[in-house]
Amino acid sequence: MTDLSFGQPGGLPDKRQVAASFSRAAGSYDSVAELQRDVGTQLLQRLPAALQPSRWLDLGCGTGYFTRTLASLFVQGHGLALDIAEGMLRHARPFGGAEHFIAGDAERLPLRDSTCDLVFSSLAVQWCEDFEAVLGEAFRVLKPGGIFAFTSLCTGTLIELRDSWRQVDGRVHVNRFREFARYEQLCAASGLRTLKLDNQPHVLHYPDVRSLTHELKALGAHNLNPGRPGGLTGRARILGLVEAYERFREASGLPATYQVVYAVLEKPL
Repeated sequence: MTDLSFGQPGGLPDKRQVAASFSRAAGSYDSVAELQRDVGTQLLQRLPAALQPSRWLDLGCGTGYFTRTLASLFVQGHGLALDIAEGMLRHARPFGGAEHFIAGDAERLPLRDSTCDLVFSSLAVQWCEDFEAVLGEAFRVLKPGGIFAFTSLCTGTLIELRDSWRQVDGRVHVNRFREFARYEQLCAASGLRTLKLDNQPHVLHYPDVRSLTHELKALGAHNLNPGRPGGLTGRARILGLVEAYERFREASGLPATYQVVYAVLEKPL
């Protein structure tokens, strides 16, 4: 079993490593993306009922699942799909849904000012170190009255895995996500008007630790920490992790909690 988990002990992973990891996972991603589909669907349900964008952007489109969903919802609109991972774009492009699939960075969008009515981003911006820049770019590319709808992850995500690893070696193996209060502060200071902003836990259950770590690897969301241990994790440490995680077992299996941020912001007229 390899050393698999989110994150890093200080600062986010290098963007090139993030892009490469998710590119490698493009073929397996959809087979294990239950959480991602559920969260993105809930974000769609939070969009303003009257919204009919003439141009929309799927920011961090991944395999294009929600690109295609947005295209089916907004049949009169023109769609753009952007991701930092070239492998994801190669996977998504043949299935369509957007007029253009663009390799790009959420912190520096390759789009003109005031060109989109909707920027939709689900479970992508947690990988952006400068979220203030992401908000600034969303503000820039949105038309007045446009919507930036996003989901992200905050403190408390994978707390069971974090605590179990601490029992084994005291090291940080799981990403220190931003606190929800930080999202509140940054959104309030962005110039965008907050329509909705809340934090909800999503709990998945697994028969064993290997099933969880296998899923994280298939998603491309494994340990990208600067200074992370190289090679395979030792058998003794894995057995220690399994034993520590068993303390959390419930009737449905081993829980893995994701603290999800939901936000719908509007650019003032």
